[in-house]
Amino acid sequence: MRKDPTGRALQLLSLLQTHRSWRGDELARRLEVTERTVRRDVDRLRELGYPVDATPGRYGGYRLAAGAHVPPLVLDDDEAVAVAVGLRYAAEAAIDGMDEASLRALTKLEQLLPHRLRRRVSALHSSVTSMPWTADDDVVDPEALSVLAAACRDREDVSFDYRPRDGTAGRRLVQPHQLVTAGRRWYLVAWDQGRGDWRTFRLDRLREPRGRGSFFAAREIPGGDAASFVAGSIGSIPRPHEARLAVDAAFADLEGVLRWVDHSPIELGPDSCVVQVRSEDLGRLAMTVARLALSARVAVEEPADLAETVGRLATHLTVSAANPDGGPRVGT
Repeated sequence: MRKDPTGRALQLLSLLQTHRSWRGDELARRLEVTERTVRRDVDRLRELGYPVDATPGRYGGYRLAAGAHVPPLVLDDDEAVAVAVGLRYAAEAAIDGMDEASLRALTKLEQLLPHRLRRRVSALHSSVTSMPWTADDDVVDPEALSVLAAACRDREDVSFDYRPRDGTAGRRLVQPHQLVTAGRRWYLVAWDQGRGDWRTFRLDRLREPRGRGSFFAAREIPGGDAASFVAGSIGSIPRPHEARLAVDAAFADLEGVLRWVDHSPIELGPDSCVVQVRSEDLGRLAMTVARLALSARVAVEEPADLAETVGRLATHLTVSAANPDGGPRVGT
């Protein structure tokens, strides 16, 4: 069946938005047309404002370039749902102003979704709830995040004011290498020039980062992995609150949850384990219990105040699902 030009142009745009370079014969095969038709469709997209670059020659092809404005995007069903869900949880990120921008974008997207996709997104949103736990002073400045990301990319020296956990603020000059996220926290892995050693900096504790205009040669992060370095640094922070948890799962199955948690295995079995976890406060211990409970049954053996906190949390959580007959079912 011959495709209509509009539908074909949208399919071509969808391919080009992968931001890889496509040879003309590849696009022709995908669209089931001639290369001459591909050239006409590319010209049509350019007339609509899409900056399509063309490179001649045997190894040339077509590629969608960055333009002066954001043109409409073409998403398939799964991509549209993924973007909608991502925007929903970006609205809860610990980045100043991100919540409002994400919700505006989500509103625009959901208005355009067909009913079948809107139902999928609505089911996800209505069945999942989040626990707000980041304090107001834990919010990351988006401009600071952009400055540091660019400095990591360009290998540019950066200075900023930093307030560590002991409250003694000071100016730091660093060589930024990598940004790392851990839950709602953002960290910068950098070589601290004043101390002559690697350091981990929490982004919510730094202010006014500025590029210095000088550049450095990249160093090898200890262990070769920024995420592991941050995990080790986080583990060195004093954590006065401890809990003993019995979990109905093999210890190896908990690696994904416990990776960012200060913990020690106490008892190990083939299908269960007992672990000791440590944190800065009771609320974060409750978060660890909640995350473990997503995949296994968890019992708080001690302390009693954590067990009471988790019990209160459980009474406030609701789970909704659809009955086979289409009616709602709500339980606690």
